Amino acid sequence: MIGELAALTCALFWAISARMFRILGTSFSPLALNFWKGIVAIVLLMIAIQFIPSPAALSTETILWLVLSGVIGIGLGDTFFFQSINRIGDSQTLLIAETAAPIITALLAIAWLAEWLTVTQWIAIAIIIISIDLVIKTQRKESTEKINLSGFGFAGLAALCQAIGAVISRQVLTTTDLDAANASLIRLLGGMLIIIALMLLRKKTWLPSTSNSLQTWRIFAVATFFGTFAGLYLQMVAFTYSKAAIVQTLFATSILFSLALAFILGEKVSRKTTVWSMLALVGVTLLLVADKT
Repeated sequence: MIGELAALTCALFWAISARMFRILGTSFSPLALNFWKGIVAIVLLMIAIQFIPSPAALSTETILWLVLSGVIGIGLGDTFFFQSINRIGDSQTLLIAETAAPIITALLAIAWLAEWLTVTQWIAIAIIIISIDLVIKTQRKESTEKINLSGFGFAGLAALCQAIGAVISRQVLTTTDLDAANASLIRLLGGMLIIIALMLLRKKTWLPSTSNSLQTWRIFAVATFFGTFAGLYLQMVAFTYSKAAIVQTLFATSILFSLALAFILGEKVSRKTTVWSMLALVGVTLLLVADKT
């Protein structure tokens, strides 16, 4: 249950930070935003691990696996995700990525880790994925419906990278005594390798373009704390205690939390969206009960 609760809390934090990162997107380029939130999260994680008992000496192999997980899941995965958004819009990208990632993760976990799911867990995952897809389709605007094969390809690659990163993280965390904070730090350092390389190659602007720097950096600080620092830590906690496919599915519920936040803030949420969201919650409940039993 610890893993599932960590995954759901992570999804909530991602939903909170996503609204802030959307505001920051008008000031930062995607790569610059990734770079700075990575830097701040690294500093916070380095502070956090000072209060955690030092792990046993890590093998070079363990470190390399976590770095590879970060390179693929964070560095390449986020880059492909942003590329897809630029081509086919956020709703289509989410529709593909959030549908494919849990399924690919489940198949990879079976092949790589021999993590088999029960029939009830498969049914719960199916209910969640279908419900979230219907929520996205209901929310989708006609203007985002573009036929762009490269965009769909990038969304598929983003899902594949998420799945590979998840399975590698799960393998490391279940075969070593490494804690979630140190694992998050090593994984994030791996992701930063790709982000920095892309920043240098594409000669992107490093600093934001804004008329109110203080407010921009305040929003950035809060978003990074919830979405990157706390999010990455909870992600590793989730992979420590729960199966990769279950965790990846629960991460997708960030869309539902985002809708809940919109409703709280007074934004209009359609009746159909509410119905599909309730169905998704039924799937989440079933998944939690199935895993507990």
